[in-house]
Amino acid sequence: MRSNLKVSIVIAMLVGQAFTLSAQNRNAQPQQQVPPSPSIDNYFVPASSTPAKPNEDGFIGRWLLLDPIGRPNRGNTVFVDSYIREQLTKEYYPNQFKTIPKNGEKVKATVLKEPEVKFDGQRPPMGFKFPDPVPAKETLVWHAYDSKLFNVKLYRFATGNNKTRYGIIFHAVTVINCEQDIPNVRLAVGSNSASMWWLNDEEAVILSGDRRMVMDDCVSKRITLKKGKNILRGAVINGPGMSDFCVRFIDENGQPVKNITVTCN
Repeated sequence: MRSNLKVSIVIAMLVGQAFTLSAQNRNAQPQQQVPPSPSIDNYFVPASSTPAKPNEDGFIGRWLLLDPIGRPNRGNTVFVDSYIREQLTKEYYPNQFKTIPKNGEKVKATVLKEPEVKFDGQRPPMGFKFPDPVPAKETLVWHAYDSKLFNVKLYRFATGNNKTRYGIIFHAVTVINCEQDIPNVRLAVGSNSASMWWLNDEEAVILSGDRRMVMDDCVSKRITLKKGKNILRGAVINGPGMSDFCVRFIDENGQPVKNITVTCN
């Protein structure tokens, strides 16, 4: 009887040691890396010097896109009108609303970053309060791209350039060229998530709330595209999740405006 008891104790000790070694081996293994995102080449090509045209449905694909501006948000429920106006009209870098950027141009922006918090592989303790984001200076670069799709995949733009993909603000600028005045048109926008849009320095459309991109989700009042250059600016804010937008002009009958060209200057 005692012999059987000793044998059982030895077996239990060996099993316990094996379990401990197995756990140590698991902990010693490097963490699995997140699979790389699809190449940015699947979604964008560098913009050429030749003026672009809208696609067959009138969507504008040529844009100057700025590296993402850090603005941490752990959810999209805060994207009400007042919050959107506060965050998207704020000046993050000099002459933000006054100049047309150039491809490769750099700006020194004030961004927000979350302080690093370590839990040694464990979950945050119950009731833990994450520290508030802190201001930081960061050099951001403008990129001139033509989208291969009717929409502009901001998430893929960020990941393709190895930039932060969540808790950020995207800035987009393009130039609409007209041979003559085009009256009584509307700017039609869809975005994921919230966004604001300005034409020739005047607010045209605001899309607030946690929303998915839907074409022509919001449209402006009647506006006139003036002969010559018209500067179109947009800002899109993203918490967690994907982010993109689609933009076109439509006429009184809801038909796309295509007798325009699009450039980056």
